[in-house]
Amino acid sequence: MKKQLIGTLIGSALLMPLTANAADYVIDTQGAHASIQFKVNHLGYSFVAGRFNDFGGDFSYDAANIAGSAINVTINTTSVDSNHAERDKHLRGSDFLNTGKFPQAEFASTSVEDKGNGQLVLNGNLTLNGVTKPIAIDAAFIGEGKDPWGGYRAGFAGTTEFAMKDFGIKMDLGPASANVTLDLIVEGIKQ
Repeated sequence: MKKQLIGTLIGSALLMPLTANAADYVIDTQGAHASIQFKVNHLGYSFVAGRFNDFGGDFSYDAANIAGSAINVTINTTSVDSNHAERDKHLRGSDFLNTGKFPQAEFASTSVEDKGNGQLVLNGNLTLNGVTKPIAIDAAFIGEGKDPWGGYRAGFAGTTEFAMKDFGIKMDLGPASANVTLDLIVEGIKQ
């Protein structure tokens, strides 16, 4: 009986989810330790760059079980800021982000791949302009540890590129301007 009980306990422990050690973090947007920036080639001559000023989210991370990690981010698309008021008004309109109808974009990871040496691939679904499509974000673990205020933090940087037309964005500025690149910096505070 005792051997059976011990065997059952060991078997149960082995079947427990590996994410039990994952820590939950809230993205630190209050301290401006996170950013979402974008870049689009302008007619093949230069780039238009900007950012989203209002976003939030959370993630779970366990260095011992990268595959058990997850991230969710919500972006207020009306907060688009390219440092040019008239262009920002156009970006909020129906040619681009259509913020009157779709004021939020969301990313929810579906899996995280550990590529080794702190390199990751976040696979997930991006919802933008009312369209949901899978994307992959190439990411790098920057570091984790205690902060000076008694908290614990973890940080990552990532980048992804996708075709605007895949998300129903109508404006066509030619082949050089078909894709947008997103650069993300995420620092989270352990909860």
